[in-house]
Amino acid sequence: MKRQINSFKFAFRGIWFTIKNESHMRFHMVAGFYVILFSFFYNFSKAEWAVILMLIASIMTAEIFNTCLEQLCNLNTQSYDPIARIAKDVAAGAVLAFTFVAVTIAYLFYFDLNSINYIVQFFLQRPALLVLLVLSFILSALFVGFGPMGAKRIYHKIKSKK
Repeated sequence: MKRQINSFKFAFRGIWFTIKNESHMRFHMVAGFYVILFSFFYNFSKAEWAVILMLIASIMTAEIFNTCLEQLCNLNTQSYDPIARIAKDVAAGAVLAFTFVAVTIAYLFYFDLNSINYIVQFFLQRPALLVLLVLSFILSALFVGFGPMGAKRIYHKIKSKK
């Protein structure tokens, strides 16, 4: 039983490493959050919800594999290595290609001018929710740019200058 618990612990540690160290992972997480949030304004079927959730999970999984490959390349090279660069570029390209497909599917699912107009009107008629949405955009940008530990680093940097 302890081995199974440890395997979960190690898996979550790997996910946390990727979140802490990869801004692209944080971007995918934020994008997934907003995709899910705005999905509630659409009348998606269960199959469409399954596609949306699978795309989000698949892109984040691809980013985790990309991080894994990058770390393995870093482990095996002490200086610039053109083969390691190619491996890293190809892995990043795979994530990007998958993301392009997901964006295309999102366009097919979400680009409906009536629904977009409804969403805009929904938030314009509810200023408190609009403020929360804008605040969430700001917090999301900070999360993507600085990571989950970024605020703590910024705080300590400011504190040490005093």
